[in-house]
Amino acid sequence: MCLKFITLVTFIHLILVNFTKKTMKDFIETYYPILLAFISFLMSVTLWFTGNKLEGIFVGIWVPSILSLSIAIRQRRKK
Repeated sequence: MCLKFITLVTFIHLILVNFTKKTMKDFIETYYPILLAFISFLMSVTLWFTGNKLEGIFVGIWVPSILSLSIAIRQRRKK
């Protein structure tokens, strides 16, 4: 539990440090895949704990898919 909290605090700190250095548009362009993956994760947890376990698993699979797709898109942009 403590490790999860430290990870969350570190993540929030990195976002706030970058937010002060960039404009809102740059921030969203940079972190939109992480935001989408986090929203997907929250939806998955919500579905799981409301009794829709299969739907929660299905939505939970979106998280690595979103992050993998964003990595692939960024690699193609750099070429």
